[in-house]
Parts: sequence; C-alpha cells; structure tokens
Amino acid sequence: MAPSPTTSSELSRESVSKIYRLPLMELVFQAAGVHRNNHPTNSIQCSTLLSIKTGSCAEDCSYCSQSARNDSGLDPERLMDNESVVAAAKAAKAKGSDRFCMGAAWRGIKDNDDFERVLEMVSSVKDLGLETCLTAGMLEPHQADKLRDAGLDYYNHNLDTSPEYYDQVVTTRTYEDRLETLASVRVAGIKVCCGGILGMGESEDDRIGLIHELARQTPPPESVPINALVPIPGTPLAENPPLPWDQMVRAVATARILMPKSDIRLSAGRSSMTEEGQALCFLAGANSVFMGDKLLTTPNATETEDAALFRKLGLEPIAEPTPQGVPV
Repeated sequence: MAPSPTTSSELSRESVSKIYRLPLMELVFQAAGVHRNNHPTNSIQCSTLLSIKTGSCAEDCSYCSQSARNDSGLDPERLMDNESVVAAAKAAKAKGSDRFCMGAAWRGIKDNDDFERVLEMVSSVKDLGLETCLTAGMLEPHQADKLRDAGLDYYNHNLDTSPEYYDQVVTTRTYEDRLETLASVRVAGIKVCCGGILGMGESEDDRIGLIHELARQTPPPESVPINALVPIPGTPLAENPPLPWDQMVRAVATARILMPKSDIRLSAGRSSMTEEGQALCFLAGANSVFMGDKLLTTPNATETEDAALFRKLGLEPIAEPTPQGVPV
C-alpha cells in the first residue's frame, strides 16, 4: 500500500516516489478509488484553448514553437480583437466546453493597452457563462487583482518540470519566478492551473519531483494539466523520443492520489496516445481534457475522435453541447 497522502508543504519527495513506483495496476487501482471518492466517475470537464497572441515570445523554452529563439517556422500573430475571441468562445460553449482558456505568448504581462484589451476579453467571455482561464507569462500582484476583478477564474502558469531539471529546458526565467507568479495568483483569489510537461529528456526522478512540487503547494492547484511533449521541428527537443505510455499513466495516477480534489487534465500529447492509453489515464483519475483540434500551436485530438471515445467509455461532458440552431 502507498503511504497516506498529504497535501501539506511537508510532503516528502520520498513519499511521492513510493506512490509513483507502485506496481502499475495497484497504482491505478488506488488512484481510481481516490477519484471515485472525490469526483463524479462518469463526468469529464472540457476546456477549449485559444491562442490570442501567437509567437515572438522572448523566452527560450526548448519545447515551444512560439519562442523567437526557435526556428520553428511559426508566423507570429498580433493580439486578437475582442469580437473574434468572443466568437471563438461562443463556438466552444456550443460544442460542450464549460471553460475557455486564452493564451498570449508573452514573457510577462505589461501594464499597457494590450493588457487592457485582455481584461476586456476576460470580461466578455465571463459574460457568456463560461469559466475563464488565461496564460500570459509572469504577472505582478496588482495585475492579478485586475484580472480577478475582470472575472478571471483560473490563471495557468506551469512549473514544466522538476526544480533540478528546469534549467535544462528554460534559462530566461527561474523556477522561483514561476512560484512568485503562482503566489500572486493565489493572493488575488484566482484559482491556479499549474502542471508540467513529460518527455523532455528528464528522468523518472524529475517527474516525481514535478508532482512533488505541485502537490506540496498550499492548497494544491485546482487544475493540473499533465502534458506529454509534442516534438516540434525547429525546437531543441524536436528529436526527443515519445514518452512511454506507462509514464503518463503513472503521473496521472500519482497526481490524483496526492491532489484528490483537483481537476487532473490529460493535455498536450493526447492526440498521439491510443484510445486504450487514454482510457487507462481516465480510470487513473484524469477528469479533464482540452477540446478542439489545436492547443495553441500543437495538434490535439479531434472533436469526432473525442466524441467516439467518450461514447465508448461512457464519459459525459459536464456542459452539454448546444443543439444546432439554438443561440448561445
């Protein structure tokens, strides 16, 4: 049996390791029990992610097509207008998403006209009856307050990997920078969306370290996206081999045991997983996905594929799709 989980700041990495390295079937069995005790077993939370400002980012994240330092061939795009964002949010709601996530490729938020436009987008999407999420890099406490007042429900800022491996992936900001942004989000009363990426060349110990850092936050993130690297030509990680499927299952199951109340989102890389692999992740406690055929600039499972898989597994989106012809 795994040690009794705790979500306090005193959670040890050793205890996380013992859970992560349980025999896989035992790990999944325990995680499924935790999931059933804390969430509806046949419901899945569906989000849609839209890139509202694409490319030309000053960061050097090794996995990202949007870094200006990576020759990925991506065409930069300016910040979208509010009307286009609202139209995309309406379409997402009609297809069954209950949360609309907006991503801006910035190193950090600046106090300028673009930020004011983003605040307008948040308010407009919130007015549609959707939960709102934003990822836009680092932010200061007063900016978090403005986002809260505009109606932001979640702010996404991933830790990416373990503290020890972080500088092998990103050098233009520190792990502490990320933690400070998360602290600003917390103090403002905005829910935290924070996870990481697996398959970037890190060790299993680093995957354990990432989950340890997430679970020891007080409280843990309300939303935990677990991504598998999508290798993108022109980035330093373009030739990385695929992540073994069992590592994704182990990460999902361990996260579920240690963060029982959080939404655990099976995120980027899902399009390359088999139906069986995804099913095992859902059994192990994943209860959230991104809908739509693109996640910022990377491919995602199509709506048709998702609908077919959900039918097979008996999973029902929390928000029902709007019947055709019904205004949203």
